[in-house]
Amino acid sequence: MDFGELSWSITFARLREDFPVSFTQVSALLQSLVSLIVLVGALSANELQQNIEYANVGGESLRLDASVPEGDGPYPVAILIHGGGWGGGDKAREHVPPTQPLTDARFTWFSINYRLAPAHRWPACIDDVRTAIRWVKANAARYQGDPERIALVGYSAGGHLAAYAAATAGDDTQVQAVVVFAGPTDLEADCQRRGAVSPALQALFNRGPTIDDDARALLRDASPIERVTAAAPPCLLIHGTVDESVPYAQSVNYRRRLRELGVPCELITIPGGSHPIDRWDSIDKGYRPKLAAMVGWLNSTLTAKP
Repeated sequence: MDFGELSWSITFARLREDFPVSFTQVSALLQSLVSLIVLVGALSANELQQNIEYANVGGESLRLDASVPEGDGPYPVAILIHGGGWGGGDKAREHVPPTQPLTDARFTWFSINYRLAPAHRWPACIDDVRTAIRWVKANAARYQGDPERIALVGYSAGGHLAAYAAATAGDDTQVQAVVVFAGPTDLEADCQRRGAVSPALQALFNRGPTIDDDARALLRDASPIERVTAAAPPCLLIHGTVDESVPYAQSVNYRRRLRELGVPCELITIPGGSHPIDRWDSIDKGYRPKLAAMVGWLNSTLTAKP
């Protein structure tokens, strides 16, 4: 018997004396303790740095949070863009895409705030997203990140901004992948189904509810589906089938458009999923494996050679 076996035998014997439990119960307890230690170690291995200023516009400080894996890296990078109808939400508290799968997969991730409507009209929010991309590219190495492997990950209005930034990127804002959770990609179609410009878009564009020619032109210009080209990066769409705020068809149609252009695009469906993503785990038993599939897709896409 080696030392490890002897130690286990002594430990189990003592446990038997103090607690009248079976070998199976003791094994299960120890396995749970080991799992807890591993989880705590994983969480402590990532440093969260909060409220880092990435820009200052007209005296308004724009800030982000950074999650930095332990080690030298460089690690793949994700820039998270919260939702909230372009007029609400927060980088740390509200309408944020899932962060734990990225943390567990040893991504360097940044969750950004941006200027909100109606105090700041379009294109302030997309300008801020582009500024954040430039800042991350310039500073990624300080946070163990790889500036050549960057993905945008957005939810709802943040999904729109992620898709739009990727679709209209210049040389200094190009990224290698984009993930869109329940994002509106065709603003004109969304307003047509409502019969009016939505309240959120009225606040964003400083317009009334009427869909006239000027409104149509503005909505088209701000829609990723109208602006995307064959130069766009690969895209992963994740959407619930009973989303009443942003219909599932938005992602189906955007995937069709990207594939027509020859841009790789996949769609992960959440059966019965409504718009709030914090409910998806209780609606779809396969949601967590789908988040794992998202991470797998990101790793594969960000390591693929052009």
